[in-house]
Amino acid sequence: MEVIFESCIKVDERGEWFIELKDTRSGRVEVCLNMDEYSQKVEDFGAAYGGEINEVVWSKDENVSPHTMDEIRLEMARLQQEIEPKE
Repeated sequence: MEVIFESCIKVDERGEWFIELKDTRSGRVEVCLNMDEYSQKVEDFGAAYGGEINEVVWSKDENVSPHTMDEIRLEMARLQQEIEPKE
C-alpha cells in the first residue's frame, strides 16, 4: 500500500498561513505553522513507514492569496537549499 500524505495550505482568521498535513493511511493530522515545522512533521510521519513516502499531494484553500503562495514558495526554496549538498 502506498504512503501518501496530503498537504493543504490554509489561512486562519488572522490572515496567517499554516499547512495541514495528513497521513492518508493512518488518518493522523498535524497543523504546521511554518516550513521548518512542516519539514519535521513530514519526517516524523515518514518514520512510521521507514522513511518511504510515495507521494505528497498539495492543495490550497480558495482564500489563500498569491502573495501567501509566494511566501511559502520562498520558504520551500530556502529549505531545499539547506538540505541539498553544497558543491
